[in-house]
Amino acid sequence: MRLLLMSDTHLPKRAKRLPDRLLAELPHADVVFHAGDWVDTATLDLLESQSRRLIGVYGNNDGDGLRARLPEVAYAELGGLRFGVVHETGPARGREARCAERFPGLDVLVFGHSHIPWDTTAPGGLRLLNPGSPTDRRRQPHATYMTASVADGALTDVTTHTLP
Repeated sequence: MRLLLMSDTHLPKRAKRLPDRLLAELPHADVVFHAGDWVDTATLDLLESQSRRLIGVYGNNDGDGLRARLPEVAYAELGGLRFGVVHETGPARGREARCAERFPGLDVLVFGHSHIPWDTTAPGGLRLLNPGSPTDRRRQPHATYMTASVADGALTDVTTHTLP
């Protein structure tokens, strides 16, 4: 099962549209994750229409229209792994322990907010993934998104992709 992970698209404030390279990934993904800060409902409409399965949450910059359609936290079981998605996890310092305590029983937590790619494992095995932002790199050298695979109950091939 192929996964596509993104967050913090901030459309149309930070970019007019999603990057072509990211859009080209949609047909190859079995599941698309978006960890919040969409800003416009058009991006949600696009991903819903182009994705086999979309798992998304709202972020702190998302208004009433998105909050009415998306949860604050989403959960899914995929290929034997328990996933959670949330926008904000707080400061980087202590994140692993804090998230392991807040989300017991998960195998993978996808989050956003910082625009900083993140891939760590908490004590106890919770994998924390932040795909960064494909449209607003902030202080990062590149805009980013992630892909991964789930096979035989394991998360594999986690890759952070950079965009110009």
